[in-house]
Amino acid sequence: MAGSSSPEGSGSALAERSSATEARGSINLRIEAGTRRLIDEAAAILGKTRTEFMIESARREAMDVLLDRRFFALDPARYDAFLDALDNPPAPGPKLRSLLRRVPAWEK
Repeated sequence: MAGSSSPEGSGSALAERSSATEARGSINLRIEAGTRRLIDEAAAILGKTRTEFMIESARREAMDVLLDRRFFALDPARYDAFLDALDNPPAPGPKLRSLLRRVPAWEK
């Protein structure tokens, strides 16, 4: 029926709103006045708000850090050597055996 609201319809709308609300959060920062002015100036030049500028900058930096730690390129010979090292790790030496016998600090 057009114009009537069903319990299902209102429930899904509420779920959509709830998930949208939960997907957002806030981060509070304390920064020096000079740093804030610098950020505001850069944001204004790009026609963005401080929040937009900071989120985009932080997201870009986070992606760079993660990619730097997770992605690397090797030429074919080095790639083969890398795979060989993964497939054939060295036998544990005395230092590793000693480390594995220690009681972890959180269990002391």
